[in-house]
Amino acid sequence: MQLCGDRPEKLRETDLFPPVRNFLERQGYTVQGEVEGCDVVAKKGDTLLIVELKLNFNTSLLVQATDRLRLTDLVYVALPQPTRRAWRQNWPGYQQLLRRLELGLMLVSFSMAVPRLEVVFDPQPFQQRRHSRRQQAVFQELAGRSGSYNLGGSTRRQLVTAYREAALLIAWHLAAAPGPLTPRALRQLGTSPETSRILYNNYYGWFHRVGHGLYEISEAGKQALVTYRDVIEYFAPPTSPGHAL
Repeated sequence: MQLCGDRPEKLRETDLFPPVRNFLERQGYTVQGEVEGCDVVAKKGDTLLIVELKLNFNTSLLVQATDRLRLTDLVYVALPQPTRRAWRQNWPGYQQLLRRLELGLMLVSFSMAVPRLEVVFDPQPFQQRRHSRRQQAVFQELAGRSGSYNLGGSTRRQLVTAYREAALLIAWHLAAAPGPLTPRALRQLGTSPETSRILYNNYYGWFHRVGHGLYEISEAGKQALVTYRDVIEYFAPPTSPGHAL
């Protein structure tokens, strides 16, 4: 599984070895390459340190590095410095994964005549921290859904969130009404307490404001009722009096 962009073909894994070796030797380690399958092994007194070299962040690197944890707690992965774009987009997650695996990270920059090595972080015991605000957001989203409409991993249509479900119910009632409705009238029919805000923001373009506080369904809204017919049938069966898709 390839996780980040390829480096130039002229760069080889062996090019990472000298800057890693030089850095560790400056820290007082005795360094050897290719010892019992390990790319870099460094020893200082009774301390053993291992570095795995790779040109790209991938599963092979993670498998090898975590296997080295059987030998010592001081295991690093060393990679070429990623581009700024890759660092912004991909590396926050990669770093989190490495920290969870209790691995250290070294990055080698080849942008200058003499390669420069940076230790981004050292191996540390990982302590799981629950993100209470994100957890609460998950609970709120679950509470706002009336059923399970999404297939895990699906990308064929927009996900049915609690917000989208609330907007669909509003659209369903507007489609069935003989004329425009107010937010209050819609709430009396059982729509969300957030009906006024949903109509005002009109995030999906499903509604038309036809007068002061009066709304009707748009063509996009009618199409949404077709696209999400299964959702409509779940919380608002089409056999209900006065309602039809």
